[in-house]
Amino acid sequence: MRAIRVASAALLTATALALTAPPASAAVAGEENITSFGFRVTPSTIAAGGQVTLSVDGCEHNTKVTSGVFDDVTIPKGQSSATAMVFWDAKPGAMYEVTFTCGQESGTTDLTIVGGSNPSHHPTPHHTRGVKAGVGGSSGGFDAQQLALGGALIAGVLGTAYYWTRRRTGQDES
Repeated sequence: MRAIRVASAALLTATALALTAPPASAAVAGEENITSFGFRVTPSTIAAGGQVTLSVDGCEHNTKVTSGVFDDVTIPKGQSSATAMVFWDAKPGAMYEVTFTCGQESGTTDLTIVGGSNPSHHPTPHHTRGVKAGVGGSSGGFDAQQLALGGALIAGVLGTAYYWTRRRTGQDES
């Protein structure tokens, strides 16, 4: 009988934890990037001084692509891609926002810089817009109310499991 009670408590706890876990889509809460056209940066992780391909699908206008890590690029109407050179002084480990603008619509994606720059290369001056800064930490997309509710649900499940386990143990000894 004890094994059934322990298994029931474990199953109840696992279910509660699964139900209180945020869905994967909540990791980027509030940052919907839905546009009528498709866009991407390939590769999405690159070393300073590297070349990226900027691609767009379904845009019926010229597409302007801007970022703080390369010069502005225009993909002409009828073409699907263009290339850009990442600045040599891009900060390794930094994440830069890349904005695609098609007509009146805009969409963004991220470009991450890895590794170091070539020390023999002397960078040319350019206009920088800065690095995209995030909220940091593991609770970036959650507010205090959501965290408190999740904690209360977990505590309630654990308390209920403990109560039922202890209550039945007392009845068996009678």
